[in-house]
Amino acid sequence: MSLFIPDFDETVVVRAADAELTGAGGPVTNQLLVDSPATGGALSSMRVTLGKGANGARPHHHGKSAEMFYVLDGTAQLLSGDQVVTAERGDVVVVPPGTQHAFAAAPGEIADMLVIITPGVERFEYFRHLERIRYGKVPPESLLEVQELYDSYFGTSAVWDAARG
Repeated sequence: MSLFIPDFDETVVVRAADAELTGAGGPVTNQLLVDSPATGGALSSMRVTLGKGANGARPHHHGKSAEMFYVLDGTAQLLSGDQVVTAERGDVVVVPPGTQHAFAAAPGEIADMLVIITPGVERFEYFRHLERIRYGKVPPESLLEVQELYDSYFGTSAVWDAARG
């Protein structure tokens, strides 16, 4: 195991009013807080707000990074490997690198989560890409071309499909 030492030396402050939003007005809103370059690769962070029962991310894994979900409000369902976890306000779920995971608001519930990926991967452009898909500017299949760039590899999960109905 090697020790990762981030390379940045100034405090990072992001004001809520300055954070970029993607998905505004839809069932999933992403507030982009801190991207990897600002933290010398230490982490990337965003806030994800899911409407009632809304699907967040479909099953995927990150080859290099762990992902932490802290539920700020509501109730979320999270896939981690072959386990579906229901997490409520104040709960934390950390998914190890290489583990298939997904997330959504629990049926009939909202979910508001702080998400942290560490070590960081440049993620903001990934969410901008999702926004372009949402508005029909690029096809959904275009994500397959950038999986390695964003360390997000899509998969399937019968456990997740069954839990989400």
